[in-house]
Amino acid sequence: QLQASGGGLVQAGGSLRLSCAASGRTLSAYNVGWFRQVPGKEREFVAAISWSGGSTYYEDSVKGRFTISRDNAKNTVYLQMNSLKPEDTAVYYCAAVLNYIGTYSREYTYWGQGTLVTVSS
Repeated sequence: QLQASGGGLVQAGGSLRLSCAASGRTLSAYNVGWFRQVPGKEREFVAAISWSGGSTYYEDSVKGRFTISRDNAKNTVYLQMNSLKPEDTAVYYCAAVLNYIGTYSREYTYWGQGTLVTVSS
């Protein structure tokens, strides 16, 4: 089971760090992605990291602002979000999968419950 946390309300230009923790499962074996969803829109890819942390991928609009990282000793993946914009407002989900890393949410096997990020202008 995955649990995403760290969301909240922040002003534009501010920062938040999201965490994705695993219970009952060793997250270190999995590639992990972050996705976000706004009501009425499809879930969209934000960032992904390989099981070792050696490869990372980002959606174009967050490149240079967001950083995905992981601490396998803590069984946790992070998403550091800087220079936040109102258009980053969404529910953020983490997801894990073996043997795939990429932008397609349907390929991910395990999902967290989501954490709400609200960026005010």
